[in-house]
Amino acid sequence: MQTTYDRNREVQVGDRAWMSKRVHEEDVRLFAEISGDRNPVHLDEEYAATTFFKRRIAHGALSGALISAVLGTLLPGPGAIYLSQTMNFKAPVYIEDEITAQVEVIAYRADKRIATLKTEVVNQDGKLVLEGEAVVIAPLPAS
Repeated sequence: MQTTYDRNREVQVGDRAWMSKRVHEEDVRLFAEISGDRNPVHLDEEYAATTFFKRRIAHGALSGALISAVLGTLLPGPGAIYLSQTMNFKAPVYIEDEITAQVEVIAYRADKRIATLKTEVVNQDGKLVLEGEAVVIAPLPAS
């Protein structure tokens, strides 16, 4: 986890944060249980082998959840309130891939504390797997 944002000041355009996670078998299984999404492309190796992916893939929303983790813990951080998120899936995430969610403030409306952030997720090879935009209400500075 890393960030260029200091919680003791207002959010600023250009602030960035990122977090990485290796996607394990257990993550996919638990996400299926929590979400109810038991699509066999995520859970059944034989089925997944018949798809154009050729092997099991992680749920796309799991990548989106990592973006949520960045927003809620790093930038803008604890107390941030999600207003919206777009997600455009560009490539699959396979089990044991390491993904990194990256966010960058691209607009900030101080009077309403509304931050618009560019959101991306890349894999261990730097390949873009998800891109989008999030809008959040930023918490007050810590100090």
